[in-house]
Amino acid sequence: MEEKLTLDALKKCLTDCSQEARELYLNQSVPYLEQAPSPLEFYRDWIGPNKPCIIRNAFSHWPALSRWTPSYLRETVGSKVISVAVTPNGYADAVSGERFVMPEERQMSFSSLLDVLEGKKQCSNLTEELPELTADVEPHVSWMSQALGKLPDAVNFWLGEASAVTSVHKDHYENLYCVISGEKHFILLPPTDRPSIPYGLYQPAVYRQRADGVFEVVDQTHSEKVPWIPLDPLNPDLERYPDYRNTRPLHCTVKAGEMLYLPSLWFHHVRQSHGCIAVNFWYDMEYDIKYNYFQLLESLAGVTGSL
Repeated sequence: MEEKLTLDALKKCLTDCSQEARELYLNQSVPYLEQAPSPLEFYRDWIGPNKPCIIRNAFSHWPALSRWTPSYLRETVGSKVISVAVTPNGYADAVSGERFVMPEERQMSFSSLLDVLEGKKQCSNLTEELPELTADVEPHVSWMSQALGKLPDAVNFWLGEASAVTSVHKDHYENLYCVISGEKHFILLPPTDRPSIPYGLYQPAVYRQRADGVFEVVDQTHSEKVPWIPLDPLNPDLERYPDYRNTRPLHCTVKAGEMLYLPSLWFHHVRQSHGCIAVNFWYDMEYDIKYNYFQLLESLAGVTGSL
């Protein structure tokens, strides 16, 4: 009985932490900046407080905004063979039943990808796999690199069909997400909501498409179980995950020519319009006191039953 009271008290402290974060510094919606900030302004107002924002007119000088049409991409990189993530339902790296299922990785030409986008999502390291396109963007975002004192770990190219969905997860990166064409739809949850976000341990598996076109799920029997979030924020099962009621997700749409700053450790779920093209910059986070506190929060969430 005493142990239950202690756990209940701890759970209340964690819920209060999330609530206090919303009251003290988190925004109720994702704010817009009308121009690129200075490095000092961006670090002071957004990176330091770990808050997302959408920045307009930050990369309006990129040739990619006007050049990256299907015909241009076919002409420039159409013959390049790239790795493409293929699934039967658009969900890659997501929980399905008792499994954490990853996409089938398939090699195909870029032109073939454009021909058969349905059910596919493609992410390439832009500088390594598609160097022909790097002249149309910039190798890094100068004010972000100055703010952090480092260059990005990776610059990624994304091309997705409307059915492609990125399930809820977090990254250890300061992420600048630049939409070139189409729209990206994000659901964001702050790190302080971690105690109300359910995790489970799942058998890893991979989709494989048979000769008859049917997809099957193949277990990776010799791999360790994967911790992942089973909840779908578009249709959360509140009977099964009642603590999720304590969260206040932020919804935002990032349109062509706009850049989302997605802070490190923020949980996010992503959808897009058909054929949406984007480039993002991953800057490794600082493993400082914020990371230390988040690790403590995650450990306490596990003790109270969120893992």
